[in-house]
Amino acid sequence: MEIPSIELQLQTLPDSPGVYQYYDKDGKILYVGKAKNLKKRVSSYFNKLHDNAKTNVLVKKIVEIKHIVVTSEADALLLENNLIKKLQPRYNVLLKDDKTYPWICIKKEPFSRIFPTRRMVKDGSEYFGPYTNFKTVNTILDLIKELYPLRTCNYDLSQANIKSGKYKVCLEYHIGNCKGPCEGYETLEHYQKQVDAIREILKGNFKDSLRDFKKLMQELAMEMKFEAAQKVKEKIEVLENYQSRSTILNPKISNVDVFSIVSDETMAYVNFLQISHGAIIRSHTLEIKKKLDETDEELLELAVVELRERFHLTTKEIILPFELDFGDKIKVTVPQLGDKKQILELSQRNAKYQRLEQLKQIQIVDPERHTNRIMAQMQKDLRLSIEPRHIECFDNSNIQGTNPVSACVVFKDGKPSKKDYRHFNIKTVEGPNDFASMEEVVYRRYKRMLDEKQPLPQLIIIDGGKGQLSSALKSIDDLGLRGKIAIIGIAKRLEELFYPGDSVPLYLDKKSETLKIIQHLRNEAHRFGITHHRDKRSKSALQTSMETIPGIGEKTMLALIKHFKSVKRLQLATEKEISEVIGASKAKKISEFYNIGKS
Repeated sequence: MEIPSIELQLQTLPDSPGVYQYYDKDGKILYVGKAKNLKKRVSSYFNKLHDNAKTNVLVKKIVEIKHIVVTSEADALLLENNLIKKLQPRYNVLLKDDKTYPWICIKKEPFSRIFPTRRMVKDGSEYFGPYTNFKTVNTILDLIKELYPLRTCNYDLSQANIKSGKYKVCLEYHIGNCKGPCEGYETLEHYQKQVDAIREILKGNFKDSLRDFKKLMQELAMEMKFEAAQKVKEKIEVLENYQSRSTILNPKISNVDVFSIVSDETMAYVNFLQISHGAIIRSHTLEIKKKLDETDEELLELAVVELRERFHLTTKEIILPFELDFGDKIKVTVPQLGDKKQILELSQRNAKYQRLEQLKQIQIVDPERHTNRIMAQMQKDLRLSIEPRHIECFDNSNIQGTNPVSACVVFKDGKPSKKDYRHFNIKTVEGPNDFASMEEVVYRRYKRMLDEKQPLPQLIIIDGGKGQLSSALKSIDDLGLRGKIAIIGIAKRLEELFYPGDSVPLYLDKKSETLKIIQHLRNEAHRFGITHHRDKRSKSALQTSMETIPGIGEKTMLALIKHFKSVKRLQLATEKEISEVIGASKAKKISEFYNIGKS
């Protein structure tokens, strides 16, 4: 597939945090970077000449931009770290060594030690993190230390060593930081209960610990130790705002592949994330053009096999949005909550962004293809027999029964065709009768189109729900057009669509493109109708006002209505401005009546 131009790739980048990757003409990775806003950050490389000559050389070599969307800037930082180490891009200098972000370790041993580390050892110990800076780690460890007195020594505190009296308590015991398990002053059961509470803090579930910590703060305040109490309060605030873990790295998820799919009428987008030792090391989105009406299940099954072969994947577990069978050798997980669900949602988000990006590009470079896709989608969503290339929407406007009017707006290929818009002044209906008004205007509109042999629309939309729809149908029947034009009614709740003879409405997805076009249609009909209604009311008020002016006849009155539109604008005009429309002598009569100044 041909790579779009850099300008087109920049236009379709999302305004979201994530990691971007630059590739040259041979598909070789040049650079990996992170961004709070992908569109702004990546665009900044191309809209100026950089001071650094190396950056200018890099920009000249860039042919393709790939990106991975994440939920936060911190996640982007961690993912950038993983990808730089994995891909070793030529223009990245930092993070190429084995230095990693810090973790907090609960050591697997009697009377477990809890300490920060940059190295994970597979000995059964638990690791929490990673954290993007050591300040957070130290704050959490300080909190834990004040809440729960734990040992800091590296002695082997086996029951045999404790009973033999091999160790003696140290200064930490005497200053109250440790309860002396080395001499048997604290039981293993009591100590491990504290470790369990700390484990919950590190998971982000620190409700009970916070309660204990607040109790400590109150005790310090009661003892008049206000400075110490304030320090405890500050640490509570840090702990409450602390994000326990990152989605991007989780030691509990090791060596799995994640696949998700997003599709429309013509295309499907399958995103793949490769997780190795708890870290995302690869993201790829596969585009599949539909040939028949394949299901998401069928397409994802094909894509998983293709991607596993292409990237030589041998993992025994894959995460999917729904159940598929790949035999006994591959375990399929469909997560409902927890860390694996978060990873799946991240994959789905990337698939959605890829689809949106492609749709934007198509809209720019191939508007006809974009229109065809929209029309096919509307035909399916609205259960029509043909594509609604020509749509007309009707709306009535009246205020307390005065000056009833109706508007008809026309959309062709999903876009407003304003030259075809029409206003209707209600002729046969007295008073505010919306149903009879709708019946009149629909009849007049299509009677004229039939008489003049104009092409009829494929879809009529009636704003007003069941009642208005029934009125419009009477006219459609009288004209013999039932079955030749599809007609639906929109209720006040926009996502409810009513069909003739069906009491149960059709509900559209609030995010669907079909609903957006229908919403645009109704808003246009409402705007167009209200504008005409206001003009008519203003002209009516102007006409009524001028009928009482001596010496002003119908011809003069019409000239003033045409020019000034309303009484207010006429009163704001000068006598000279009025005289330019109707002459000096009549302008004098008008100005005297409204007490208008000459200049």
